[in-house]
Amino acid sequence: MASTIFHNSTAAEDPGTAFKLLLSCPSGLPPSRVSVDFGRSFDRIPHPDVILESSIKEIWDQRLLKNPSLYNGTKFRYGGFSLSNSRTVRADYSICLHLGLTDYRTFVGTNLNPLWENFLVSSDDDTVKCQHMANPLGNGAIVETSDKKILVLQRSHNVGEFPGYYVFPGGHSEPQEIGISSHLTNTDSSGQAALNDAVSKEMFDGIVREVVEEIGVPADSLTEPEFIGVSQRVVNVRPTAFFFVRCNLDSTKIHELYSKAQDGYESTQLFAVPMEELERMALRMPGCHCGGFALYKSMTNI
Repeated sequence: MASTIFHNSTAAEDPGTAFKLLLSCPSGLPPSRVSVDFGRSFDRIPHPDVILESSIKEIWDQRLLKNPSLYNGTKFRYGGFSLSNSRTVRADYSICLHLGLTDYRTFVGTNLNPLWENFLVSSDDDTVKCQHMANPLGNGAIVETSDKKILVLQRSHNVGEFPGYYVFPGGHSEPQEIGISSHLTNTDSSGQAALNDAVSKEMFDGIVREVVEEIGVPADSLTEPEFIGVSQRVVNVRPTAFFFVRCNLDSTKIHELYSKAQDGYESTQLFAVPMEELERMALRMPGCHCGGFALYKSMTNI
């Protein structure tokens, strides 16, 4: 089912683990069934409250004072989705992701703002509700090993968000990887179509890159990712796109490779676990990753 929003009812004792599913594709969609509509119409709308809006710069400046090495990178902004090639959800449906541009500075100043809830609009439509949020679209991978284990990382205690929590490998697809630093002007229809295709490809290339960098496995050991949906952490309304990927290496070999992973500093330990243990670990995941587990569980229940 691709158009129903699901709400989490667990983890009342830890609000950071609460989530809802914005989009669920339990059959798993290949790149040929996931397209992108990329444009400035899906960018963030500034908040009309001038004082609240000015807090974005204030918070960023405070962060810079504490950590001058912070980099304000450009990110893809999640602006919703639509069904393609069908008026109803069918077995052969396709999904079109609506993406704009945002940056890390605005993410820190809206989603991570202590007053983040003040940026929200009262609406049942998530795109309207979050129109003043940066909402960079993160990504996460459910990686299944050849011995049928799922890979989970434990975050370092030195990271800013959810230190020590369990997470799936992931990060963000990057506009810079395909040469995007801002929106183009005067793009004709063929140019826009090519741009949409490039962004769509980066959605899939980006998650492979994250798995390779964080886990240390070679790219050719991974199958083509399947898109399984978008989850949203209730706290900070942060969205994450999830993918299912198989690795042709067993968990023992993957543990060996992890020790040499390029981005290993963000995590302290790699786990390869069966479903029963994964279910327990999911209780100690940030909400967007709890949602990733729910998407995977829906996939396994087909």
